[in-house]
Amino acid sequence: MDFDICSAIENREVIQFYYDGGIRIVEPFCYGINSKGNYVLRAYQIGGYSSSGEPIGWRLYNADKMINISSTGQKFTQIRPGYNPNDGGMVRIICNV
Repeated sequence: MDFDICSAIENREVIQFYYDGGIRIVEPFCYGINSKGNYVLRAYQIGGYSSSGEPIGWRLYNADKMINISSTGQKFTQIRPGYNPNDGGMVRIICNV
């Protein structure tokens, strides 16, 4: 993966990427590996496409399905309610806020 997700998390950069039908705009909080061995990103989606019709909220994205990841040039400062730095969706955390 060319884009450095950990750098975006460290710098609290809002990122965007194509995922499962549309562009997602997210605040990345935690990146790691799930129990199936997949790299995953826990992020708070703030805009863009949502297959559920709810484009706002916590999501877990499979990094292999994230296409054209880029920074939006925006930053985030707030820790969203419900954030868990010891994310239970991951067996190994690589980086987090």
